[in-house]
Amino acid sequence: MQAFHSPKNRAVAIAAGLAFVVALAGCKPAAKGGGRAARGQGIVPVQAATAVRKTLPVTQMAIGNVRPLRTVAVRSQVDGIIEKIHFREGDEVRAGDLLVTIDRRPFENALRIARADLENALATQHSAEADLARYQSLEKASLVSQTDYEQYRTKAETARAQVSAKEAAVSNAELQLSYTEIRAPIDGRTGQLGLHAGALVKASDSSASLLVINQMAPISVAYSVPENTLAQVRAAAASSVNNAIRVTAVPRGATGADAPPVEGRLDFIDNTVDPRTGTILLRAVFPNADHALWPGQFVNVTMELGHETGTILVPASAVQAGQKGMHVFVVTGSKTAELRAVKTGRSASDLTVILSGVNEGETVVTDGQLRLTNGATVEIKNLDDFLKTVPQ
Repeated sequence: MQAFHSPKNRAVAIAAGLAFVVALAGCKPAAKGGGRAARGQGIVPVQAATAVRKTLPVTQMAIGNVRPLRTVAVRSQVDGIIEKIHFREGDEVRAGDLLVTIDRRPFENALRIARADLENALATQHSAEADLARYQSLEKASLVSQTDYEQYRTKAETARAQVSAKEAAVSNAELQLSYTEIRAPIDGRTGQLGLHAGALVKASDSSASLLVINQMAPISVAYSVPENTLAQVRAAAASSVNNAIRVTAVPRGATGADAPPVEGRLDFIDNTVDPRTGTILLRAVFPNADHALWPGQFVNVTMELGHETGTILVPASAVQAGQKGMHVFVVTGSKTAELRAVKTGRSASDLTVILSGVNEGETVVTDGQLRLTNGATVEIKNLDDFLKTVPQ
């Protein structure tokens, strides 16, 4: 204790204390500099878009199934052996094109027999009519009895009836012969062959067909919508030109410019609502000249029921759900993020209607919200301009 209170030791202690105080004072500016660096690193990069006032189509979406307007199972109308196939599976054919030839020889023989029977009947008719003409003159001269005359008149009428029957038999034989050439009944695309050359076909076999032809253009899409939209669909059909509601279809899984929407029109509304599902069946027709739609394919259908004018639109990704409801981040003129509560309307085509909270022309953040807080400084990396493409 005495050593500590000595003048020399007291001076050393005071000097050490002054050095510690100076060291602490020197650390304070460094701390301030570190704080400024931390705030500089707080600038958040975001993507943004401009809120616009546009006309937004009122649409109803559904999943549809592509169906041909006409499909025909081609069957033989006579029994016979397939002689030749005149097309390849999957070919496009026109109505009347020759598809299959059946062995003609049995039917040609039947036609020759029918024609020979007709010639025999014609000869009998000629003889009977000659006898009738002779007995008719004799009957007028009262040289033969009325009974004899009636017998010859009956023979002549019978002969004429026989000729008519034989002519019908010839026509039937010609018809059967024509059935040996199986032709396309409609325009369309051929499917898989059920039988090939050399196979026996039977007209009575209704369970098997030679092939199926599907009409490809135009083509239809069947889809169902909830019954609560029926009134809206009917109103849109009544107000449109020729009841033609615009419908677009995109094959499921197709994306990008390689799969543009196919445009068609509503053609049919079913006459009853399905009570099991609470939906009603609709059908749209598409020209399908490029065969973009294929029978049996599932497609995403969008039906346009009208337009909502003068609405504020932002990308759907700009709207976030929070504890107090829906909100967006608006980029102010000072490049800071302002958190705003919004009231939203419906959404369509990745766009959301803003009923209140955002004004036309304001910039909203579409990506990067997770790192934002109210008042945070932002840097816009990309300003999306796709909202300008929304149809008027």
